[in-house]
Amino acid sequence: MTGHYSPPLVGTNEPIDRVRALLAERGVHARKLRPVLTLLGQDWHTLAELVRLPAVPRRTVQELLAAAEEDLETQGERYRIAPYRAAAYAEAFGVDEGLTDPVNALVSRHTDQLRSILADIANVPPPLAALDHVQATADTALKRSLWLDSTYDLTGRKLLCLGDHDLTSLAVCAVNPDVEVTVVDLDDRLLEFIDTLAAERGWSIRCLHADFRFGLPPSVLESADLVFSDPPYTPEGMGLFAGRAVDCLADPARGRVLLAYGFSDRTPALGLKVQQELQRLGLVFEAILPAFNRFDGAQAIGSAADLYVCRPTSRKGGGSHGKTGIYTHGPQSLESSGPSRDALEVLSDLAPRPESSPPPKPRKPGWYEPIGKGAASLAVDLTGDPGPWLLRTLLASVPARLAALVPNNHPNVSSEKGQRELTSLVDSRFRLKFLRGTPDNKHTVVVAEQVPAGELPPGKLVVREVLLRAHGKLGNVWREALVTASRGELTKREARERIDAAVGDHPDLDLRLVDLPRHRIAALLPLVEGSVD
Repeated sequence: MTGHYSPPLVGTNEPIDRVRALLAERGVHARKLRPVLTLLGQDWHTLAELVRLPAVPRRTVQELLAAAEEDLETQGERYRIAPYRAAAYAEAFGVDEGLTDPVNALVSRHTDQLRSILADIANVPPPLAALDHVQATADTALKRSLWLDSTYDLTGRKLLCLGDHDLTSLAVCAVNPDVEVTVVDLDDRLLEFIDTLAAERGWSIRCLHADFRFGLPPSVLESADLVFSDPPYTPEGMGLFAGRAVDCLADPARGRVLLAYGFSDRTPALGLKVQQELQRLGLVFEAILPAFNRFDGAQAIGSAADLYVCRPTSRKGGGSHGKTGIYTHGPQSLESSGPSRDALEVLSDLAPRPESSPPPKPRKPGWYEPIGKGAASLAVDLTGDPGPWLLRTLLASVPARLAALVPNNHPNVSSEKGQRELTSLVDSRFRLKFLRGTPDNKHTVVVAEQVPAGELPPGKLVVREVLLRAHGKLGNVWREALVTASRGELTKREARERIDAAVGDHPDLDLRLVDLPRHRIAALLPLVEGSVD
């Protein structure tokens, strides 16, 4: 029997008819609005729940609420259809029970893991808006893990998480503890959080630091069987993270790149730009699982994102990016104009240098390789620094003098505690001065001048040598530093024995100091200093 189509009523003042007209305007896509009506008819719900549970953009939900306004009741920030009208709405639009349940049946059978993930997310460091952090739900983290474990043979395999504020790494190991996971992230707070929990639980999770715009730790290149990432949802951010992911696959023919990405059904052109960017990298979409990921936030895209399963067709990776504007908010957003010319001139003038040297030209951030070779001094524009850039710049600097322009609210500048923490890491190499409110009330210039070697005791001399070669393999650099500080009295073998006595077969000895999370640098440097005795 063919159903009868009734055209929308024009000019009606009845709320239920306005809702009917709104659904008719959406045509085949009206199905997405029916679970919103079901939720409103069943109980009180916040706007955030009406967005997230059925994965409908916030603006669309607001239009629906406006159409049904006279039939709604409100209680604070919660909404529901007035009980005496609920039956009429159920009769007019049906009840969509299946789409309103946010917990996948597979997820519901793993209550212990879900409880653990919920606790972890409750304690994760707060999201940074400047890095486009929006927290995925615990259901989503577990769902990702169960899907990965049921789709791929993960035992003994290597999974790389490029960015992991959602704690997918911990969720995967909760489901299958025999996976080798590496997390690479810009946020040192997050790396310490994951590192600590993984060590307590005996899980094989290795945490490394990087800003993907400037490069990746060499140890993760061509290393992974699968790469998962939830990048910034700009075309530039998606392209960068996806390209880096391809760089990290051990075998592009067998490996897969898994990406979370969502766009509003109101802005399909943005989705097209992102998909074109992914195709430019030679990625084939094996599957796109709609609304697979749910978030506490991101209401403009319905608090949901698809899961893209991508297969590389070539080794066409990220390469050199150069641009820092990949986010949607803050000083690293696409719209950010950066510091003024006057601010950069002040930075150059404040950079310490020999009397005969001209002021150095301000350079952009980046520390994948040593910076400033052959220069008398450096001036570095770090106005977009979300926190980690300043330490990495000091570690990467070749000259003995530099000045860095950072935001006034930088965590290592805005308080004495933050200043002391940074100073304690580099005090065997640099004396730091913090010129707060310079060149204006939004910025600080940090001036660094090298400490003369003659003023340092033997232990600090060894630390200094390690800091000077932050891009070398730590085990080799430490050994050579001991030999150098002893003025040849120690052989390489004896130096290696001292390192073994200090840390044993430590996995960080095969890595670069500049790639280590900040908390592991802080833990290792006292051991380096103590190895002299």
